[in-house]
Amino acid sequence: MPETLCGCGIVITRPIEQAHHLAELVGREGGRPILFPLLEIAPVSQGDALNAVLDKVPTCDWAIFISSNAVQQGMPRLLERHPQLPAHLRFAAIGPTTAAELQRYGIGNVLIPAGRFDSENLLSLPEMQAVHGQHIAIFRGIGGRDLLAEQLQARGAEVLFAECYRRINPQQDAGDLPALWQNKQLHAIVVTSSEALRHLVALGNDADWLRGTLLCVNHPRIGELARSYGLQVAVADLPGDEGMLNCLIQNRRQP
Repeated sequence: MPETLCGCGIVITRPIEQAHHLAELVGREGGRPILFPLLEIAPVSQGDALNAVLDKVPTCDWAIFISSNAVQQGMPRLLERHPQLPAHLRFAAIGPTTAAELQRYGIGNVLIPAGRFDSENLLSLPEMQAVHGQHIAIFRGIGGRDLLAEQLQARGAEVLFAECYRRINPQQDAGDLPALWQNKQLHAIVVTSSEALRHLVALGNDADWLRGTLLCVNHPRIGELARSYGLQVAVADLPGDEGMLNCLIQNRRQP
């Protein structure tokens, strides 16, 4: 079988620890993965504010985790304070990757949306409709989207934020990306968060290398934001790394 990304330089902007599987898939198809993380996950110091929220979680009806980062940063702290979680506490996750991360901590029967894995589809589930009077803890990073909380509050729920990590941009400049593009060694950039996209645009500063490179994104919302910056975009039809690989292959450009 021919290598479908042969000769293609693919930049992956995810946090470094989350980029390796997609990089491996790209390499199997003959592409050259270029790790250029635009987000780095840093834990939030366990101060009084976070501890106060964690202390209330056992009284909640739901604990919702919006990313695998939220699980990795939040669950150890939660279990440190509450080694035995109450049986009534139910768990929801934004998608199967986050649910799988919860399973590593012994959490089964996690509610996840079908189709697109985002706040909108989680909110569409029947379990998230009848939440009047319920208490819900949302585990997320500092400054995450407020749509989930706003909709749950509008439906009568009381929402707590367990903000257990922060995102920083580890890059000071565009590094080798302009030179790679100039030498026809840069063919696509994978972007899987709006925040990473904004960092990329700030580094690109309306440069030819950014406007001349295809962005492959994992959600229509990120695609809309990228197009608002005048960038070329392809949106993955399927979730996960395999869906992103398929997007890259379908939109392959000759070196």
